[in-house]
Amino acid sequence: MDAKESMTISLENIIARQRNLQNVLDNLMEGIIAHDLNRKVLFFNRAAEKITGYSRQEALGRDCHEIFGGPFCGSKCTFCGQPPDSLGHHTYVINAATRAGDSRQIEMSVTGMYDETGAFVGVLAAFRDITEITSLQLRLGELTSFSGIVGRDRKMLEVYEQIRNLAAADYPVHITGETGTGKEMVAAAIHNESPRAGGPFVPVNCGALPEGLLESELFGHVKGAFSGAIRDKKGRFELADGGTLFLDEVSELPRHMQVKLLRVLQSNTFERVGGEKTIRVDVRIISATNMDLKREMERRNFREDLFYRLSVVPIRIPALRERQNDIPLLASHFLKLASERGQKAALLSEDALSLMMDYGWPGNVRELQNAIHFALVKSRGRNIEAEHLPLEIRQSECAILKPGPAPRLTPEAVASAIEKAGGNKSRAAKLLRVGRATLYRFMEKTPAV
Repeated sequence: MDAKESMTISLENIIARQRNLQNVLDNLMEGIIAHDLNRKVLFFNRAAEKITGYSRQEALGRDCHEIFGGPFCGSKCTFCGQPPDSLGHHTYVINAATRAGDSRQIEMSVTGMYDETGAFVGVLAAFRDITEITSLQLRLGELTSFSGIVGRDRKMLEVYEQIRNLAAADYPVHITGETGTGKEMVAAAIHNESPRAGGPFVPVNCGALPEGLLESELFGHVKGAFSGAIRDKKGRFELADGGTLFLDEVSELPRHMQVKLLRVLQSNTFERVGGEKTIRVDVRIISATNMDLKREMERRNFREDLFYRLSVVPIRIPALRERQNDIPLLASHFLKLASERGQKAALLSEDALSLMMDYGWPGNVRELQNAIHFALVKSRGRNIEAEHLPLEIRQSECAILKPGPAPRLTPEAVASAIEKAGGNKSRAAKLLRVGRATLYRFMEKTPAV
């Protein structure tokens, strides 16, 4: 066999191996995309075609951002600027739009590719469509968190469903809820679940900015527009171009600013303070307040036309007292976060948890987080007992009792209440007009119950 024949056989073997590899990858259930450091797609298997709606011919040899009309990985993309020097293994969930415009929830597993010398040469991504799995978990109530929000109460599952429904839409959203319920987290989740996830999420607290600076903060200014304007400055609207602007405490906007905001919502254009050039932006508006805007409209504190521009899709976040079943889950979540930051691991005692379940939480989730931090400090890393909780929580047991003389617990009364409550001790405590902590302490002292 001469050298030419040997080279031909070797080339045929290489081609055969490549075809076999192609067949293997094409028969995987997961989509596979590989691209080089310039984002040029090198491989695109059959499952990737099915999930995304784009054909292999459309993908191969092209910049992946051009194929999908933007970063397929949204805000998680590490190749939006200069390519990184290396890439480890990362797993995350994204929302991606198919060629038909449908929004799908995709679980990505991304890892770097390296040549025989160890040089970083590209990215290999395996992904699967988990849209239907997530929908099923929502219907069955099995989700314990969603896009960074913790909770599995039915009311929270309804919020998750609303967020998912808004993923493919681009309407303004108005979020209502008490202080500390997590309005900004819901706004960020809406952004992250939408096709705008690759763009910026820009929050602005309308109540925290001085009235004199509010217009400049929102719309920017040109050099010399006022004393101290030493250079041109972009406002929040420009910074949010292509993404989402979150207007927190929008009820605090002065009337003259409400007029200016209304104009931007109608035309998507504005001028910087002191400027003459009209600037056009592509921004989704999400607003939030803990006040009743309809009542503010009746008091003429808020413009009716602006209200209907902002509140195209309203979302209400339930107060923590309306989803008490989430309290153990949230407490465990905050304890885990503290442990990850180096805090000594601690557990909640049953007495401490029962007191927390009985408390009204006027500060909602934020107050619960603060209470956990307080208890961790006071317990010095030991298990958290009732005495380690803030004073207002420990005193709340008396506050939840109905007016009238304090009831006297007896083994017979407790057993009867537990039977009527179907074994639910929290419900039994309400029937007995006592706090859960009181009931638990009585049962510990009375083993016969």
